[in-house]
Amino acid sequence: MSRGGREDGEARPVGRSDAALIDRYLAMLAAERGAARNTLLAYRNDLTDAAGQLGALGTADANALAGLSKAWADLSASSLARKASALRGFFGFLEAEGIRADNPSAALPRPVARRPLPKVLSHADVDALFAALQARAERDPPDPRDLRLAALIELLYGSGLRATELVSLPLRALATDRPYLILRGKGGRERLVPISDRARAAIATWRVHVPPDSPWLFPSGKSHLSRVRLFQLVRALAGEAGIDPTRISPHVLRHAFATHLLEGGADLRALQAMLGHADIATTQIYTHVDASRLVALVNARHPLVDLKARGA
Repeated sequence: MSRGGREDGEARPVGRSDAALIDRYLAMLAAERGAARNTLLAYRNDLTDAAGQLGALGTADANALAGLSKAWADLSASSLARKASALRGFFGFLEAEGIRADNPSAALPRPVARRPLPKVLSHADVDALFAALQARAERDPPDPRDLRLAALIELLYGSGLRATELVSLPLRALATDRPYLILRGKGGRERLVPISDRARAAIATWRVHVPPDSPWLFPSGKSHLSRVRLFQLVRALAGEAGIDPTRISPHVLRHAFATHLLEGGADLRALQAMLGHADIATTQIYTHVDASRLVALVNARHPLVDLKARGA
């Protein structure tokens, strides 16, 4: 095996030199590129795992990196792509900083990861979810947890918030006289998020039950509601609504927000801004849901249809 590699695939502890280089690289990503916390955590795990596999990451050569293909053989295409991206960025950083003269990352596997189409909820599915929420709201006496769930679902589907953005909303993020909030989302980017009248009403009803000294709109213990708990709440509501819980998650409701807005004629650029996508290519994935409507539109409205009818 070449320098830095392992024949048996057994991971070694990460050396102090590699740990320091990883810290420097991640600090650069945070400071210069505004990388999100979750991205930094994922990259740290990827780089640490690779260092353990190789025995020495900072000095690994092309042959050692090529040997990672075996260790990564069972990974999904998306995981493989992320790991390769983390290592390419790391070695590019070392070269740019003059820490090493070469960049061996060309030897890394370059999977072609197809972006998966998002799971889609129909309008009927969404109606069923809100019917289940309404049934909860009619309980006597009302349960504050149901009021909280109503506010959460209204914001997920009505504004397309990410799960992390939603659960960590500050208590004072939503002013009663303002139909929007300014949110700092993924990568530290700020965006304006419109809040529907329905969502504002649901939040106002829930807010009465939030301790006034809480920093969070959705407090839980000493912090805010967790993403895991939000996931559980959404799936439990799906079960009550007669929807297969495996088909739904907070992110699927964000997809439904985007999908249904696009079906309703929303501009793709406006949708990009509302979702907080840095690249419109990410937003364009939602155009697939409109395919059947677009085909029907072409068949019904294209000028050639009139020509064919006149020639018949």
